[in-house]
Amino acid sequence: MSKKNSNVNLKNGFKDFKDLSNIFFNFKKKLNKLNKKSYVIAVSGGPDSLALVALAKAYNYEKKTKFYYVLINHNIRKNSGKEAKQVKNLLKKNKIILKIISNKKKISRNIQGQARNIRYKMLVNYCKVKKSNTILTAHNLEDQVETFFIRLSRGSGLTGLSAMKPLSKLVSNVKLYRPLLDVKKIFLKKISTDTFGKYFKDPSNINKKYLRTKIRNLKGPLKKSGIEYEQIVKSINNLASSKATLEAYFKKIFKEIIKTSKKEIIINLKKFKVLNNEAKISVINESIKKLMKNYYNPRYKKVETLIKNIEKTNFKKSTLAGCLFVKRDDKLCLKVEKN
Repeated sequence: MSKKNSNVNLKNGFKDFKDLSNIFFNFKKKLNKLNKKSYVIAVSGGPDSLALVALAKAYNYEKKTKFYYVLINHNIRKNSGKEAKQVKNLLKKNKIILKIISNKKKISRNIQGQARNIRYKMLVNYCKVKKSNTILTAHNLEDQVETFFIRLSRGSGLTGLSAMKPLSKLVSNVKLYRPLLDVKKIFLKKISTDTFGKYFKDPSNINKKYLRTKIRNLKGPLKKSGIEYEQIVKSINNLASSKATLEAYFKKIFKEIIKTSKKEIIINLKKFKVLNNEAKISVINESIKKLMKNYYNPRYKKVETLIKNIEKTNFKKSTLAGCLFVKRDDKLCLKVEKN
């Protein structure tokens, strides 16, 4: 599509394409409900994030909301810096300014997990600079199902299997919003190609050493067996509804047994030990997030192992997710682990 036609398409809200027009209408409805003055958009150059950029630009023609477009270059791959500049130049042609922020920390293990945590921390910092409190990401229907299977393979409980929420708190004053969780990737590819003429492929998305890639390759066989992703999403949504009920219960528990300060978290060990396993896991996860200001929970099995250790009579201390857990009389104290 020519540059002139793509601009027209953005200005008219994709009215020439019924499916895309419906996606834009729902996107607009969601952002109108949030009613924020500004957003920081996480850009990667892939079809999903470029589609999100296009939808934001189309929205901007109707409502003068401020959008900041940010790409985090992790410097993991040799050509990542060059690819980031290519994305920047592509968006520049459409009068969209992309900010590239380079990560200087070395990522050597749990590459995808570490990169994700670093990306969100850098995006949160950028939000503070721009005085914006909402980050938009392009997580879509396929991402939702893949996350479900990843957590299922790790033995996650209800909290994990209910997958990603549309709106989540990253830190006290910054939230993460995923407006495309109900949109299929095929439509996002169409939006990005129709608007920008192309998109960029991340080699890690086809690297079979990553669990997400292995799960992604199951889509075809599942479909042949009569299992569609839309069916799985219905189950995920049902689990999310149950999770919401439990969260109200957990909040009450947190207030009763967790005390926080700037340097440590204190858990009432006597009250902790009488909780059921799911509640114990939630208490540990919530405590780690409060202390480390992380968004994602540690892996379910690792938390279960920690809990088993805590409940041993000879337990003194242990570590998990950068936290040091120390038993002190009838209390469990968490501090940041020193390197």
